[in-house]
Amino acid sequence: MTNRSTYRVLAAATALLTLGAGAGCSTGDSAGADPQRVDVVAAFYPLQFLAERIGGDAVRVTNLAKPGAEPHDLELNPSQVGEVSDAELIVYLKGFQPAVDDAVAQNGGDRAFDVTSVQPLLDASAGGHNHEGEEEHAEEGNRGKDPHVWLDPTRLAGIGDQLAQRLGKADPEHAADYTARAAALRADLTTLDGEFKHGLATCQRREIVTSHAAFGYLADRYQLDQVGITGLSPDVEPSPQRLAHVIEEAKEHQTTTIFFETLVSPKVAETIAGQVGAKTAVLDPIEGLAAGSDGDYLSVMRTNLRTLQTALSCS
Repeated sequence: MTNRSTYRVLAAATALLTLGAGAGCSTGDSAGADPQRVDVVAAFYPLQFLAERIGGDAVRVTNLAKPGAEPHDLELNPSQVGEVSDAELIVYLKGFQPAVDDAVAQNGGDRAFDVTSVQPLLDASAGGHNHEGEEEHAEEGNRGKDPHVWLDPTRLAGIGDQLAQRLGKADPEHAADYTARAAALRADLTTLDGEFKHGLATCQRREIVTSHAAFGYLADRYQLDQVGITGLSPDVEPSPQRLAHVIEEAKEHQTTTIFFETLVSPKVAETIAGQVGAKTAVLDPIEGLAAGSDGDYLSVMRTNLRTLQTALSCS
């Protein structure tokens, strides 16, 4: 077991034990900390965005993953485990954040809303190559299911519709409001989807080389071809063989841009860019907002679209 894995297990155990000291008095049927609003816990930013847009003033949303933090390896402190226990609705994506999965299993009950129950996840290989070398890539953290479902706006809209129903069950008095706000959000996401379809319809290139394989849904929706330097986990170090394979792919397709992320070190992307004579640019998987950012999901997706249009020479 790695030091990171050991720390994760110990942190989760400490948080659960600390919560357990006071959990004996809990009924498990929380009325929430704010009697005027529905207390919602969102596991990471895109789910916070959904809950805030659909819930409006009728909800109080707490995001477990703080701005500027990479959410894959989120550790919950005892206070956050308590927030999960006390929430009236917990919105999470099972399999994405082990610490959140553990807290939900211990304390979530029927208050947990797993978004994968609405949108089944794509295989990790979706939107990418099946070229020679991909079997080795799968060993570097690219097996299983891809959790980054929010990067397809149409799938996110479907999750939003179901979230409105769950909020309506928790707060029947405002059910019609939740449904109306979900419909308004769906309209915004449909517009965004149309912008991507039109903006990426005619491009000189369709291959995107990314620092980790987070863009399978985006690639699948808009007929792009993703080559991830690492797999689904951004902290997996690529092997020399994988780096050589990506460099070969980039040269073959005359790639002009290697993409890296806001919350992950750009060093590997910069190394590959130097080898192939390409530039680097940010393509944001929107797992979380950068600290101090005044953007939201829609604005960051539109920034991604402009970045892709430039990198792929789209007309």
